[in-house]
Parts: sequence; structure tokens; C-alpha cells
Amino acid sequence: MEHRLWYDAPSREWEEALPIGNGRLGGMVYGSVAAEKIQLNEDSLWHGGPNPGDNPAAPAHLPHIRSLLAQGKQGEAEHLARMSLTSSPKYLQPYQPLGELLIWMQGHQGTPVRYVRELNLRDAVASVNYTLGQVAYGRQYFSSAADQVMVVRLTAGTKGGLTLGVNLMRRPFDPGTAACAPDAILMRGQCGPDGVRYAVAVQAVAEGGTVRTSGDFLSIEGADAAMLLLAGNTTFRTPDPESLCKEQLRRASKRGYASLLARHVREYSAYYGRVELELGNGGEYGPDPVSLPTDVRLRKLREGAEDPGLFALYFQYGRYLLLSSSRPGTLAANLQGIWNASFTPPWESKYTINVNTQMNYWPAEPAGLPECHEPLFDLLERMLPAGRETASRLYGCRGFVAHHNTDLWGQTHVEGILLSSSIWPMGAAWLCLHLWEHYRFGLDRSFLARRAYPLMKEAALFLLDYVTEDERGRLVTGPSLSPENRFVRPNGETGTLCMGPSMDSQIVHALWTACIEAARTLGLDDAFRGELETALAKLPRPAVGKRGQIMEWLEDWDEAEPGHRHISQLFALHPGGQIHARRTPELAEAARRTIVARLAHGGGHTGWSRAWIVNFWARLEEGEEAFKHLRRLLETSSYPNLFDAHPPFQIDGNFGGAAGIAEMLLQSHAEELVLLPAVPAVWSEGRARGLRARGGWTVDLAWKNGRLTEAAVAAAYDRRCTVRSAVPVAIYQEETYVSESKPGGEAEWQAERGRTYRIVGSMQGDETEREERCR
Repeated sequence: MEHRLWYDAPSREWEEALPIGNGRLGGMVYGSVAAEKIQLNEDSLWHGGPNPGDNPAAPAHLPHIRSLLAQGKQGEAEHLARMSLTSSPKYLQPYQPLGELLIWMQGHQGTPVRYVRELNLRDAVASVNYTLGQVAYGRQYFSSAADQVMVVRLTAGTKGGLTLGVNLMRRPFDPGTAACAPDAILMRGQCGPDGVRYAVAVQAVAEGGTVRTSGDFLSIEGADAAMLLLAGNTTFRTPDPESLCKEQLRRASKRGYASLLARHVREYSAYYGRVELELGNGGEYGPDPVSLPTDVRLRKLREGAEDPGLFALYFQYGRYLLLSSSRPGTLAANLQGIWNASFTPPWESKYTINVNTQMNYWPAEPAGLPECHEPLFDLLERMLPAGRETASRLYGCRGFVAHHNTDLWGQTHVEGILLSSSIWPMGAAWLCLHLWEHYRFGLDRSFLARRAYPLMKEAALFLLDYVTEDERGRLVTGPSLSPENRFVRPNGETGTLCMGPSMDSQIVHALWTACIEAARTLGLDDAFRGELETALAKLPRPAVGKRGQIMEWLEDWDEAEPGHRHISQLFALHPGGQIHARRTPELAEAARRTIVARLAHGGGHTGWSRAWIVNFWARLEEGEEAFKHLRRLLETSSYPNLFDAHPPFQIDGNFGGAAGIAEMLLQSHAEELVLLPAVPAVWSEGRARGLRARGGWTVDLAWKNGRLTEAAVAAAYDRRCTVRSAVPVAIYQEETYVSESKPGGEAEWQAERGRTYRIVGSMQGDETEREERCR
């Protein structure tokens, strides 16, 4: 497989530029010849400061709002909720750019030849190479987590052939750039009157020639090669970002380019190299599609060509983007990861936690990047104090709560005035399920006890207090909503707020079940566990409506927008587990009808929604449908640089799509490993190495003609392993026979920690063939 995106022309716009990042410090590389631009971001550069806005009128009106909803007085309930539950200020502040690094090349008039712009995913290095006037020029760009600087190296094929100017484009209304040393320039400012202060500095290191500053420019003259080092920091992490920038540059400049590159590649590849995926090359436009630029491959896919390797590249690109925007010690990936060029970005480029932020982290565990999950857990811990206050002040409840958005500061109040999204108190509960998933994959009891269970318990406590018993004895949330949809009551009235929307009950079920199991595992909280078990029995379960669909609300109301982008009622299918393709066939069929109906009315029209649909079909084990929508994700919702198009750009579609590919190859949500559950015919052969599964398993796969040939399962713990495959399999530990498939398709054995088990598939269940392959 080719691990690179490449192009034969510079970027004309931001959505064609190539992203680099170390989790914290990001850049978008345009690759222009005469005037290069790298748009810059630092993950903590958010406008303004914390500004909580819990509405003090809420507790007095909450019972009346619930009563009005129960009586069907929709308009009155929503009017009162808007007045008494929404917050002031209404909206959170945006994530903003750090500025731009501009490079002006002298003597670069004319048209270059042999131009190649690429992003190497294996090394996390972008590069530009071209020839101009018979001189070969090259540039390499990377953002190093090892040294916390961005590096740009420029070379020329002739001695003394580099002369260039370097400038930092200032942010509007902030002080400009100034020289801070003979070989460095600095820009500093503040992101709003009460916002973080920041500094960004660039130092030049030349091989031959001279370096000097002139005004707010760095000038490199007559050099054989040159290196630009960029550091950026804010007061979110350090009281003196300017001093830290200078120290980072000082250390990096002493290392030299070769050392910086080696340290960067070594640190990054230790993560990226864990997983490999081959889906085959070839296709309708020749035997070697990697010889074509990535944008051409994308265009030919839209024209109907097959290109299995492009989907493997898309999967690895998703892993690259997660590694580049979410690392231990950085902030969580926001709506755009870390890459944002606008001072007023769509939806403030914040954390939208009614699906988008969660989707960012769906590939973290199965795609071998569990450490990338940690910034999300840090965000949850920052949200906890505010979430406790919101739970108490707004609802009179214990525990902690968050609504559909949060930000750098972890704010939890009702944000926004649109009732279709704002009054949804399930954000913290859903995010806490990521703690549980991290535990389920790694089985780290220390993590469960220290970080996961305390937060999960706080979110569960809120829900215990928040639910009320309806006239049928069911425990329901409310006021709440089904993000971000509206219903039509039998009298024709449309509404958003309701009691007990299906997604709420499904999230509550998942969280309470997780807390029960976690408490049992840790030997804690018997009384609390019993309280949860009693309440769990009263929760509404997923129900089938009059059209054979999974009901979105407690009542079988019609949707005001049948093709809505959110399909929240299928949380129980993915990422939840209440709906299962084989264990709950009636609900699975209803889920299928729900998806088909949404699509028939234009659903899946945003990138992230299409990505969620891929995961739904994968969980239903319908590989052809999953692939059809994965293909559409690339065809209709991807920019030339493969960024996801909502539109505009949102990174959740990239992460959701990568997670969907993993779900098509391996599933483990139901206490078994399902091998190749949803592989389409077009991926007739392939292999995967290093996929992770819940239970502490690492899995390798190989298949041919769409059927498993062999696999390997590495055990991190002593525990029972159950494997399901569409073909009969035999299990071996080295050369020793261990187990084989039962008539129902399952194979079981007691695995030992540290051992790897070979799984040999038989195309026709032929024992002789299976034995032969084992040898």
C-alpha cells in the first residue's frame, strides 16, 4: 500500500492544502512555488475565557415544563423552556487561527516542472519538490511532538541558490511581528480581552549564506539550504508563552535537521506503524492507481472506477489525522481537529457533543491509537466542576451534566437558543461511555478505578436524579430532545422538546449497565449498583413503530424532516449494543428500515452523517450497503485533500469513515470477535495487521475471494476467547491444535496472556485443506 497523498500542482485553496500537526501545533501546507503559505493553529487558541451561564430560573419552572409536555401542550412547554432553561450568554466563543507563516522565494518567476506535493503518512512529513530554471528545489515540513516545534527545510540543487524572506502574518487587531533576535522574529497578542495570551516565533538556521532580520522579516540570502523552526504557545499551558517559544527554538536549533527529523519520525511511527491495511490495488484505470495524483484518483472514483487502495489510504489518513490532532498532553480534537483558518468558523469549531466529538474518537481504540483518546478524558475532567454546578443549579440534581456543546474551558450550560439542539442533557453521559470503551479494549483496572468509574458514576448519579416516572411506570428523561430533529404530534403541531426520547433511554441504558459492570469488577458500591439495577429495569427499551421503524420518541410520532442528518434513535445499534444483527433480529430489521427510510428522504447528505450510516450497515453485517455509503462518503463528501465535507469541513466524517472501515473488518461489541463481518465483494482479498478488539485482543486478518483464510489473535490477558467467522476455522497455538468452529459458527478457547493464536479458515470446510494451510 502507498502511504501518501500526492498532487502535481500547488494548492489553490485551503481545502487542497496538506495538514501537518503534532496534536497541539498544526499547519496547512499550500505548496506554492514563489510565495509559500502555511496556515497555523495552536490547539488552545480559543477566543475569550470561561463565561458560565446557567439560568437561575430553571429549578422553579422545571416541574411545570414536564407537566406541560405530559399534557401535550407543546408550544407552552417550549416557550417556558426557552425562557427558563437557556443561558446567557447564549453562545460559546470560537477556536481561532494562530496566523500564517509566509515564505517569499527570490527568483522563482516562471512555471516549474516535475512538481510534486505530497504528504507521507508513514513519516508524517509533507514535501514539495520541483525544478525551476534547471535548478531542483525541495521543501520538507513536519510538526514534531518530540521537540514541540514545526520544521520547514528548504534546499536548492545549486550552491548558494536559496534567497528568501520569511514573515509571520499577524492576527487582526493584535500587535504585529517584530524581530526578537538576529535570526528570529516573534508575534504575540491576546485572543480577546479576557482570552489567552499567545506567542509564536520563527528562527532561521542556514547552511551557507547569511541570515538577518529586517523589520518584521527574516531574510536568508545565498544559502545552500535553510531550516525554519516555528514554536507557538499560549497562557493556557504556561504563564510566559514567549519565553517558552524561545526555549523550544533554542533546543531545536542545537539539534540540527537530521536529528529533529529522526526524533520526529521515531516518535510518530511508533504509533502509526501499529496497524497495516491492504485492500488490493488495480481497478478500471490501470494496474497501479497510486501512480495517479490523489485528486485524480478521487475524480475517477466519482466517475465510477474501482480503487480499493484508495479506501485503505483513507483509513490510514484518518489515523494520521487523529495522531496529528489528539495526543497525550494536547487538547481533544474539535470540529476541525486542529486545522481552522477562520476567525469566525462554522459552529465556532468547538466541541459538539451530541455526536460529532464522540465520532472523532470512534477509531481511537480499534485502529490502534488508544493514547489518542486521552485528551477526551482530560476534557471530561475539565468539564466536571462546571457540570456539577450546572446539574445542581439548573436541575437540582447530584452528579454532573453537560449539554450539546462545550469548549476549551469545559463549560456545560445550555448553549444556544435553538430548542432543536440546546436542551439536551446527555452530553456528559455519552462522553463517559468513551471511558468505558477505553477500559473494554485495554482492560486496565487501574484506569477504570482511577479515571473512568468516578466520572461514569457522577454522570449516572445525575441521570438517577433527573429521570421521572411516567404514568406507565417508566423512568424517562426530560425535558430533552432527539438531536436535532423535530416531531409532528397527532394534532399537526410540531415540536422538539419531549419526555423520554429514544436516544436518551439508550444512552442511559448503556451508561448504567457500564457502571453496574464497572462497580462489580472493582468490588465497589453495592448499594449504588443495586439502585442502578432497579432503575434499569424501568427504562424504556427500543421499540418498533407503525412503519416498522425504530421509534425516535417515546410516542410513535412522525418526523418533521424524514431525511434528517441525525439518526439518533439508532444509538442502540452503533455505537451502543442493544440492537444486534443476530441476537435481536426484529430490532435489527427495524433499524434497517429506519436507515432505508432516512435515505429515501435524502438522509446522509452531510459527511459525518454518511460516516455514521457506514457504521450502522457494518453493525448490521451488510457489507455491500456499508461499502456503498463509504464510497459515497469519498465521492460526495470529500475535498481534494480528503478532508471531510459537511460541507463545510468537519473532521468527524474522516474519523467516522475510518471507524466504519474497522467495523467492516472486525467487531467485538458483543463479547465475541467477529472476523470480516461486512467485507464487500470489491474488497475480495486483503489483509489487516494490528486491529484491536474489546477484551485486550490484537487481531491480524487475511482473506481471499471475500472469505477468511487466516488470522492471528494475540491475548493481553488470561481469558476466554470466542471467535465467529462465516467460514469454519481451526485454532492453533504454534503447532498445537486448540479448538475449531462449532455448528453455529463460533470457536471458543481459553487464551493465555502473551500468547498468539493462529486461526486457519477453510474455504469449503475441508479439513485436509485446512491442515495443509497450517503446515
